[in-house]
Amino acid sequence: MAESLPEHDRILQEIESTDTACVGPTLRSVYDDQPNAHQKFMEKLDACIRNHDREIEKMCNFHHQGFVDAITELLKVRADAEKLKVQVTDTNRRLQDAGKEVVAQTEEIIRCRVQQRNITKVVEKLQLCLPALEMYSKLKEQMSVKRYYSALKTMEQLENLYLPRVSQYRFCQIMIENLPKLREEIKEISMSDLKDFLESIRKHSDRIGETAMKQAQQQKTFSTALQKQNNVNYGRNMHLGRNRILESKNEITLKRTFEDEDEHEEEVLTAQDLVDFSPVYRCLHIYSVLGDGEIFENYYRKQRRKQARLVLQPQSSMHETVEGYRRYFSQIVGFFVVEDHILHVTQGLVTRTYTDELWNMALSKIIAVLRTHSSYCSDPDLVLELKNLIVVFADTLQGYGFPVNRLFDLLFEIRDQYNETLLKKWSVLFRDIFEADNYSPIPVANEEEYRIVISKFPFQDAELDKQSFPKKLPMSQSVPQIYMQVKEFIYASLKFSESLHRSSTEIDDMLRKSTNLLLTRTLSSCLQNLIKKPHIGLTELVQIIINTTHLEQACKYLEDFISNITNISQLTVHTARLYGLSTFKDARHAAEGEIYTKLNQKIDEFIQIADYDWTMSESDGRASGYLMDLINFLRSTFQVFTHLPNNNNDHAAMSGKVAQTACMSACQHLSMSLMQMLLDSELKQISMGAIQQFNLDVIQCELFASSEPVPGFQGDTLQLAFIDLRQLLDLFMVWDWSTYLADYGQATSKYLRVNPSTALTLLEKVHRGMKDSSKKNNIFAQFRKNDRDKQKLIETVVKQLRSLVNGMSQHT
Repeated sequence: MAESLPEHDRILQEIESTDTACVGPTLRSVYDDQPNAHQKFMEKLDACIRNHDREIEKMCNFHHQGFVDAITELLKVRADAEKLKVQVTDTNRRLQDAGKEVVAQTEEIIRCRVQQRNITKVVEKLQLCLPALEMYSKLKEQMSVKRYYSALKTMEQLENLYLPRVSQYRFCQIMIENLPKLREEIKEISMSDLKDFLESIRKHSDRIGETAMKQAQQQKTFSTALQKQNNVNYGRNMHLGRNRILESKNEITLKRTFEDEDEHEEEVLTAQDLVDFSPVYRCLHIYSVLGDGEIFENYYRKQRRKQARLVLQPQSSMHETVEGYRRYFSQIVGFFVVEDHILHVTQGLVTRTYTDELWNMALSKIIAVLRTHSSYCSDPDLVLELKNLIVVFADTLQGYGFPVNRLFDLLFEIRDQYNETLLKKWSVLFRDIFEADNYSPIPVANEEEYRIVISKFPFQDAELDKQSFPKKLPMSQSVPQIYMQVKEFIYASLKFSESLHRSSTEIDDMLRKSTNLLLTRTLSSCLQNLIKKPHIGLTELVQIIINTTHLEQACKYLEDFISNITNISQLTVHTARLYGLSTFKDARHAAEGEIYTKLNQKIDEFIQIADYDWTMSESDGRASGYLMDLINFLRSTFQVFTHLPNNNNDHAAMSGKVAQTACMSACQHLSMSLMQMLLDSELKQISMGAIQQFNLDVIQCELFASSEPVPGFQGDTLQLAFIDLRQLLDLFMVWDWSTYLADYGQATSKYLRVNPSTALTLLEKVHRGMKDSSKKNNIFAQFRKNDRDKQKLIETVVKQLRSLVNGMSQHT
């Protein structure tokens, strides 16, 4: 109990000294103490309260008089306060009345100040917004006048500088939302302009190319004229007198060329003059600003590749006219001139690698197209014009830095085709010349006509020069014409070799090769066909041999002609030679063979009209009419061979050999034809009278052979052509079978050339003829002793001949 009292005192002290809000823990400790502690605490608390009340009462008693005095003083002040209140109220009233106007003015001032402040703020905001609005207005104006690149720059300024300052305003948000749309609009408009530009250059590419090719050609003409002038000046001191007029003409030509160049310089048009490139520049800048430069480059290159494919696609009828080729080349040149311009005035839109790749693709296509279409050209003039166009085309693009070596390689292919077309053209010319020729020596009535002929053909004959006019040249009219046409062919072939950037040696080699083709193929073929024509007779064939001889002699002049054109000496190691010698030799051999063939055909025609009576009892005593006609024909024919060229020993030997060979061939063919007539299987029987008549005909043939129809045969060489017939007929005429059978197989046999099978065949026919004749002449002829003996002899000879024939077949 004694312990709890001090504790309660402590708690009461804490309650008195602690803030009311914090007494909770202190009071809780009262309840946490011993049992009945609460009651004890309450008692202690009441005692404490009573102590405090006693202290308060003591204090009040102590201060009570002072309190009364203060109340008294307060009551006195109350009256003064009432007076003061009245005075304050009156003063307040009067002050309120006086301040009403001031308040009114003050409120007005306040309102004006507020407005002024608001206006200032508005001005500040407007000054902040005005640049953005002005830039947006400027943007709209630039869009309206199509200054799209400037508009994009204005957009950048708006986005980066002006709009961020006024981003809190609604109009700014609207602007920000419109800018991407404007960018897309600018992209679409610029792309539309680019498409229009691409369409424009597609339409104008041929004109651009035509202008570029003209300028390249003019430059080349100027350079050529300048080079000629330099050459003239170089040779002036060496050939002053002879070349003075030529120099003057060249100077005039060069002066005119310079004047023409000056005129053209005033009219020089470039790709930029013909096409407005601003759309592509503008579009490139726009896409670069928008960050889509790569997209634009890819699109541009893709579209240009498509246009390139269209440009490289030729018209199906391009090969028909030179204008078709010119338009094709102009479009291609125009395309690449534009690309070259774009390459040099833009950065990265096209690159040299891209243009080279595009050109290589185009070049392969161009070469394929030209190969195909040029193969359709049959006119050499068109092929030549095509070559000139290709040269100008190549020179033009080479001037822009494109490699064109493959084009010049293609020209060599086209040159072969050009030569083929020339060969076809000259083949027709040669045929026309041969058709129009009369195949007779050229008559010249006076010196003037003679000079005209030798001016066309290099003919020299000292013996003929000594003769007086009128006289005849040995060749026919076709010879100088053929010679002149060969020279024209060389000129035509030379035209193609010009401007190919080849040396004189290469050009000389080209000319000689093409001339060789003309001689060995075209002219040779025409000669061979001419010789084979049915209407060409023996006289014409003889004249053809003469003509080919003179053309062969003229080949060396053709070689000199080519050397003079190309300034290449024939002594040069690599210089080709003309093969005309073999051509004309082959033609002569063919003509000779045709002479032999036609002679034999003529002999066959005479043989076909032979009409022997194989059953005649005795001969007519004279040769058959058909045979005499045949011999007369042969005599007149061989006289023609006297016209063969014999102006030197070689030609004399050649002409004699041809005549001798023709004569020998004719006699051999005649002998063979007569032998075949006797041995014909359809002829069953022959009388001895027919044998005698046939012998008379053979005698005439032998007389013809011995009469030396063609000089130069030694001894009886020509008569040996009829030796087989002669021995066979002698055997039957003499009836010398015992000698034939006894001497058979010996080199000294009188009937060495008589074959047993031939003798057997003819003997059987004679035997049948004798039987038939005996029956007709006398019904009792079979009882005559001589006839019976002869029959037995023939049968015996037949048996022996058969045994000889069988022995020969077994031995074989």
